[in-house]
Amino acid sequence: MRDVTVYTTEGCGFCTRVKMLLSNRGIEFREENLAGKPDAVVELSEKTGMMTLPQVLVGSILIGGYDETAAAAASGMLADLLAD
Repeated sequence: MRDVTVYTTEGCGFCTRVKMLLSNRGIEFREENLAGKPDAVVELSEKTGMMTLPQVLVGSILIGGYDETAAAAASGMLADLLAD
């Protein structure tokens, strides 16, 4: 199974929701809380092209935020990415 990384910040409702979605599906993930780390946020946005959090990556593949991750889970795409 590929590693899953969830980039979050404090007080973020969508961050909480995406972590719950992954947990409820039994998907282990590493959380990177970027609260108070503006340089890390800039570095991540340069890497992914996204300016918002959460951001979910499977290996080096960007899934997106909560909505994209929920859609990938519902369509089976997330399971396929994890299996590779």
